[in-house]
Amino acid sequence: MNTTIRDLKSDDKAQWLPLWNGYLTFYKTELSDQQTELTWNRLIDPDFNLFCKVVEVDGKLQGLTHFSFQNSTWATKNYCYLEDLFVTPESRSQGLGRKLIDAVKDIAIKGGSSRLYWNTDRTNETARKLYDTYTPESGKVQYRVLLNPDAD
Repeated sequence: MNTTIRDLKSDDKAQWLPLWNGYLTFYKTELSDQQTELTWNRLIDPDFNLFCKVVEVDGKLQGLTHFSFQNSTWATKNYCYLEDLFVTPESRSQGLGRKLIDAVKDIAIKGGSSRLYWNTDRTNETARKLYDTYTPESGKVQYRVLLNPDAD
């Protein structure tokens, strides 16, 4: 098995899209085609603060992670937010999710980030088994104020 973690490329869209849709399906979420297209364009725009690493196994994409950087009033250095992480169901339990997290962790360290963080549903027990090997749950509770009901 030849496994590579790499940056998303503009010609990856046909393989990225099923991964993205699989991620959305897992979270029982639907986004418009326009939002998916906007996300894609942001990911391949080198000047936009949204990045993607993919895991390629024997020439086929099997997983993705999206991440960005944010400034903080609590730290002198930025934070790295790992927003999305998905590995195809048939490729799980092979260490691919860990490889993707570790790749983002390395980028965050090289970028001077003081923290790498992510969110998941409390009920996502499979993923939490992996996440708990990095650090204990933060104990934070997230609140969401919907500002534009048509946009989210």
